[in-house]
Amino acid sequence: MSSIEATTPWSRISAHWSARTWLRTAHLVTGLPIALLGAAVIVGLTVASVLFVWTVVVPVVALLLFFWIVRLLTLVQRSRFAAFLDVDIPPVPRRPLSRNPFGRLLQEARTRSTWRRLSYHLLAPLISGVGAASVVGAWAGGLVTAALATRSWAMGETWQSTVFVLVSGTLLVSGPWVARGFAVLDVIAAEALLGPSLSDQLVLRVETLRESRAGVVDAADAERRRIERDLHDGTQQRLVSLAMNLGMARATLTDLPEPAREVIVQAHEEAKQALKELRDLVRGLHPAVLNDQGLDAALSGLAARAPFPVRLDVDISERVSATVEAVAFFVVSEALTNITKHARASGAEVTVERRGDRLYLAVHDDGQGGADPDLGTGLRGLAHRVGSVDGILYVDSPSGGPTTIRVELPCA
Repeated sequence: MSSIEATTPWSRISAHWSARTWLRTAHLVTGLPIALLGAAVIVGLTVASVLFVWTVVVPVVALLLFFWIVRLLTLVQRSRFAAFLDVDIPPVPRRPLSRNPFGRLLQEARTRSTWRRLSYHLLAPLISGVGAASVVGAWAGGLVTAALATRSWAMGETWQSTVFVLVSGTLLVSGPWVARGFAVLDVIAAEALLGPSLSDQLVLRVETLRESRAGVVDAADAERRRIERDLHDGTQQRLVSLAMNLGMARATLTDLPEPAREVIVQAHEEAKQALKELRDLVRGLHPAVLNDQGLDAALSGLAARAPFPVRLDVDISERVSATVEAVAFFVVSEALTNITKHARASGAEVTVERRGDRLYLAVHDDGQGGADPDLGTGLRGLAHRVGSVDGILYVDSPSGGPTTIRVELPCA
């Protein structure tokens, strides 16, 4: 028979089934000493912390070792599942631990995944013990009864030999199924208690979405800076050159017919107006001074260009990220624009202050009030822009005024 003919589907299935069976058996057998040792250490540390609670130091050290042992056992068990059953149990997302021992204990004690892992390590001796005993008993019993069947046949005890053969065959056939059943039971318990829970997965998903959104916001801000740079270095310079040429023609070509002079004058004024609008657009996108000199200088420019007095107070000891600076600048710019268009105010006040990891911004005016985010797109746009960096927007604008817009932005 050729090698190709020998490799039949049945032989491949049989070989695979045999390998899987022995791996499941090894998984259950090796799991028993690991589970017993882990449970013994956990119980011993718990008893030690209770008996010596009056010393304060011993319970703290015992509990720190307790949580460390839980994490170590979890790592060992995850490795065991991957090695024997090819089952990957994903780790639970961990947050940075506190350096303070008491803070670390409190943090570990308040984490649900810690107690879920502990539940598995206390349940593992039962699953592994019963599973290992059942599998080893099936294999060993099958071999022992097979030996007894051989002995009975040799002694001429036909009836007893037949019984032993039936018992041996039943045990040897049931061995793989017993191994599979307990291995599946162990996998179910491990995935439920060692792996991330639904809440852990949701937290991880939220963190992933938050990072993705931050990347999108940063990319959009970088694209605005690129557009501002291109407009400033390209289109704006061409418009400046065009306005200068038209101005020179307007000043020197005085002997042209009046209709031609009117065309030149109109073109010159249109070029200057287009240049002004382009400069306003560039400032609204991302002013260069914001990158070069920071938020204080950029807001000073906004206050100076406002058609009403603006009192500006900026207290930032350390610059925040470029994205947060852009959001803060956009909020103040849009707020001053809204005041100019709708508030009929005689003055405004802008305050910016950094406290810890938060940037607090307020825009106050003495106008007629009545600003409502639900009635216009301006404040809704502000709320969306602030929310893009996990900030918070408050609007206090009773009818008759005054109006105060407060914003809290994370500095990180």
